[in-house]
Amino acid sequence: MTLIKSISGIRGTIGGVPGDNLTPIDTVKFAAAYGTWLKGENPGKEKLKVVIGRDARISGEMIQELVIRTLTGLGINVVKLDLSTTPTVEVAVPLEHADGGIILTASHNPKQWNALKLLNHKGEFLNAAQGARILELAAAEEFEFADVDHLGKVSLNEAYIDIHIDEVLKLSLVNAPAIKEARFRVVVDGVNSTGGIVIPRLLERLGVEVIKLYCEPDGHFPHNPEPLKEHLTDISELVVKEKADLGIVVDPDVDRLAFMSEDGEMFGEEYTLVACADYVLGRTPGNTVSNMSSTRALSDIARKHGGSYQASAVGEVNVVALMKETDAVIGGEGNGGIIYPELHYGRDALVGVALFLSLLAEKKVKVSELRAGYPAYFMSKKKIELTPQIDVDALLKEMEARYKHEKISTIDGVKIDFPENWVHLRKSNTEPIIRVYTEAKSQEEADVLADKIIAEIGGLVG
Repeated sequence: MTLIKSISGIRGTIGGVPGDNLTPIDTVKFAAAYGTWLKGENPGKEKLKVVIGRDARISGEMIQELVIRTLTGLGINVVKLDLSTTPTVEVAVPLEHADGGIILTASHNPKQWNALKLLNHKGEFLNAAQGARILELAAAEEFEFADVDHLGKVSLNEAYIDIHIDEVLKLSLVNAPAIKEARFRVVVDGVNSTGGIVIPRLLERLGVEVIKLYCEPDGHFPHNPEPLKEHLTDISELVVKEKADLGIVVDPDVDRLAFMSEDGEMFGEEYTLVACADYVLGRTPGNTVSNMSSTRALSDIARKHGGSYQASAVGEVNVVALMKETDAVIGGEGNGGIIYPELHYGRDALVGVALFLSLLAEKKVKVSELRAGYPAYFMSKKKIELTPQIDVDALLKEMEARYKHEKISTIDGVKIDFPENWVHLRKSNTEPIIRVYTEAKSQEEADVLADKIIAEIGGLVG
């Protein structure tokens, strides 16, 4: 059982011992720390407002009530969205003129996990300094709660999924008429979370015929919720069986997006951003950004459209910071996260679906044909489980020294760029693992490189 405190939020497994897991006590403590930090950021403001939403995890309702009652105990008003998505909460915060927001989700982690993902008044994730301050406040436990006459109030607003969809459909690059005319037939895997509500609803508004798979938001994930090929055999088979035009897969909080081609093959999670960027850059020339663990294909697409590409450290907050710095028109992460600033600075599967279908409708090609038109890179995503005895920093330093004659970046872990491929080693913000990502011109080459590096690290640990 695990409790991880990082700039990505407070994430842990439900149950067990306080301090080692995400127990009710830990939930209250970190919610109180966030509320206390928010009050410190807004001195003299009479009533603060925070938007709260959750995915469909089994523990979601419990964690939600603990967080809400803690904030109201601090005298903060709460807008409760209840079942929602991460991007929906991000959209709701500025529309509500709120001072912050919290999404209760452990994203792609299995059902025993949950988390508090913290937002500022813009509906964007906190930066490292802000996250560190909240951890300090939680450790000190110096909280001052409101007296009985100044408790916060809770208001329920379940309209934001539809409001979010409205905002997506208003975007000038979303070609709703072309999508409707294409009469797409789409299978949706909502992994029995809130994607099963919002993605079919968006598609129906676009005139798409929807075949639902695992769209009951009961939190009982039918497969590992990370949208990787090995977890998606059911939708692969159903797309072929139903003769659908494509399949759409999201993670439990709907900020990651993957597509399945009409032949049941993965379009490639990395290529979600590549395709959306191709569409956007072809109509609004500009720059693009992704993180260091993302495919080189995005750089190729940016150059094709006369723009520039830059890579940030892993983490949405880092991607967003670099996007703002470079005035990027689209960006995101290779895990299927699309960030389109025209709507908001956050990964958003709804925006990704709308842009991708616009591209597909205008090109009038099959999904497999679209994919074949992009540069061919293959990625291996592996991991090394960590034990408390492993000194990760020392390991990464050793790997950096071993490959000092190659092009190396240490912005985030160690990335080694070889002429024909690359490897990125970094400690995860969300799990007790070292992530080992490689990319090459063939899947075999990517896998061989990953296994080679893992063996080298194993030798160092052994």
